[in-house]
Amino acid sequence: MKDITKKYTNGEVTIVWKPSLCIHSRNCFTGLGEVFHPQELPWVTPERSTTDKIIAQIKKCPSGALSYYMSAEAPVDAEPKQEAPGKVLVEPSHNGPLMVHGTVEVKQKDGTSVTKGAVTAFCRCGASANKPFCDGSHRKIGFQG
Repeated sequence: MKDITKKYTNGEVTIVWKPSLCIHSRNCFTGLGEVFHPQELPWVTPERSTTDKIIAQIKKCPSGALSYYMSAEAPVDAEPKQEAPGKVLVEPSHNGPLMVHGTVEVKQKDGTSVTKGAVTAFCRCGASANKPFCDGSHRKIGFQG
């Protein structure tokens, strides 16, 4: 999967979406459907809600695919803010991925390493096309665990 980054802003906050990290938990649009609506294009319309509500919803993204930065405080190429605890916490999600909270370095099978911050979702079902990371395939195959 390509490493694409998309940005959407209401002028005050900039939403950063990295589709390659998305595990399709649906937290975004079930929690703030006026901003996140995957059946429409563009699927993110931050002008439809308040900055505080947007930030609160982004913080609920389990994969880190959604992040944000305050538009006035950062240049266009700024790194987004992500909440990361001081220690690493690993927890399996019900019928879904293994969620790792905290900064981790992942060594790929080709020998390269990638550093992931905040929350990383690892595949538990074996069906992901983006292993070792979850791509939401557990829903398609009816994974139980």
